[in-house]
Amino acid sequence: MQLDEIQRAAQEQFARQSQRYGRGHILENIEDVATALGRIPLRSPARVLDVATGGGHTGLYLASLGHKVTLADLAQSMLDRAAQTAKERGLAVDTRQHVAEELPYADGSFDLVTCRVAAHHFSSPERFIAETARVLGASGYLLLIDGTVEDGEPEAEQWMHELEKFRDPSHNRFLTPGRWSKLCDQHKLEVKDVILTPFKQPDLNWYFDTANTSAENRTRVLELIANAPESARRLFKIGSEEGKIVWWWQRLTLIARKEI
Repeated sequence: MQLDEIQRAAQEQFARQSQRYGRGHILENIEDVATALGRIPLRSPARVLDVATGGGHTGLYLASLGHKVTLADLAQSMLDRAAQTAKERGLAVDTRQHVAEELPYADGSFDLVTCRVAAHHFSSPERFIAETARVLGASGYLLLIDGTVEDGEPEAEQWMHELEKFRDPSHNRFLTPGRWSKLCDQHKLEVKDVILTPFKQPDLNWYFDTANTSAENRTRVLELIANAPESARRLFKIGSEEGKIVWWWQRLTLIARKEI
């Protein structure tokens, strides 16, 4: 598997940190997925591909609903842990190791492609969308959930980009809702829903530990927060609770349907 620099950094990061993404991780709460699925008419059982599955929370939930699920990730250790969790829950899933930008499946292989809180690590979001459109069958759906910065806030977007790169150097870029929508349109995926939901992040030290942020980079992140522009303070509601730094992350839920 040939990896570019961004893909290699993501693979190494999540292989190292895979133990943090299972039970007890914030993404174990799949209420956002359940809510979004209420907006998607899926046949049962549907053929589902969960790209960059991480701990497998999204894909395992879909498997529990009776769908035929393939969990895909760059990091084999993530897939191993997700497969073990599936076994413990009595769920049948397939696992495949590959990048998000090259999906090794035939055209029209899936009814639903999901990707949750991972696309900001992709080296080519455009290639991911193009490949998603290709492997979706007629009237198939994409469910994308990720961090974002709302359109029209370039200063806050740049601030968040710098902060995330220091916190986790494998981070590439949050895309705005408008940018994701444009990519979908270019590849004949009709956007059905674009929903922005404030999402309260745990305290900053939890965030550091999840990414194993270096001491030097933790200092840089704290400096960025201390000197955050007003646009970022307003948009992300940066504050302190019981001596802990907290903020409200913007979470994007995008649902798109393949045009017939």
